[in-house]
Amino acid sequence: MGNLLTYSGLATKVRAMESRFITDRQYQELAALSTVGEALEFLRSQPSYSGILADADSGIHRSELEKLLTLSRYRDFEKLYRFSGPGPRKFLNLYFSNFEISLIKRCLRNLSHPDRGALDLSMFQDFFSRHSRLDTRRLTSAASLSELTDALRDTPYHALFARLEEQDGASLFDYELQLDLYHFQWVWKTKDKFLNKEEKKTLTQCFGAQLDLLNAQWIYRSKKYYNLQPKDIYPLLIPVNYRLRREDITKLAETGTVEEFFQALNGTYYGNLAYTDLQSQPDLEILYEQVMDRIHVLTARNHPYSNAILNSYFYFKNLEIHRLITAIEGIRYGIAPAEIISYIIKDKKGGNGT
Repeated sequence: MGNLLTYSGLATKVRAMESRFITDRQYQELAALSTVGEALEFLRSQPSYSGILADADSGIHRSELEKLLTLSRYRDFEKLYRFSGPGPRKFLNLYFSNFEISLIKRCLRNLSHPDRGALDLSMFQDFFSRHSRLDTRRLTSAASLSELTDALRDTPYHALFARLEEQDGASLFDYELQLDLYHFQWVWKTKDKFLNKEEKKTLTQCFGAQLDLLNAQWIYRSKKYYNLQPKDIYPLLIPVNYRLRREDITKLAETGTVEEFFQALNGTYYGNLAYTDLQSQPDLEILYEQVMDRIHVLTARNHPYSNAILNSYFYFKNLEIHRLITAIEGIRYGIAPAEIISYIIKDKKGGNGT
């Protein structure tokens, strides 16, 4: 009864916002358009993006488009945060670290680009000033890793950056990997401190599956593209086990061929959960999306008066933004509609209901 009272109004609000998600039929319409200008007009006709894209024109650069669509996600967060009581806000505060990590990665990538221009994140300043200790002005003005590290002082990320600065030759990959490891471990530990039993269960299911599948992807890429030995793979992995047991991780890391890798993965929990035959060696990103779609739909459906509805909403909002950027970039470069659709609409039995 407590969760029902806490989440009943919020669940109605989330369902109303979900009704604005782009449907598969609308993605078909979008992919068939001929120009970026037409695509922007299409999106301006959608309630979620009409205001955000009001001043965007056909010459918009991908990075600016990403920022505007990201701003729509932040505004959704604000709507739900204002509508939430103390319980749901605890989850939203926990979830917020996703936004911080993404912002820091954007700054890192800008620094690593040899002909980088000025990074303008001013549209995010008000949002972060209300929810975070990150100072977007200081972060974007940093001209080196040392200055970026200093800009992170008084935040949880400073110690991580300071430690990496002491290592000779730390790369962009090293910084991003350590940020991911920090984030995953922090959320995994923190979730048990203030969530009730049902909420911990649903978040563990969603987050645990994500960690497992990311570890599987990293093992696969480490072996296929970098030919790393098992001893070099283990330090790259998230030190959390959910449905992939330690012995499963060992089997995956010690396989000698791609065929053996998929045979080992097929013998795990995710072999049973996937819609795709793993013996056919599917794209692991498609497998990831299939499984995560299914888990987020099921947890939100089975626990409609819990943080599962918030977690599911932001999962599908992030997915929508990624698909929209992919579709518009496909239109920009003249890719055939059928090929664009193949990139953004996966075989997702159970899907997100769109």
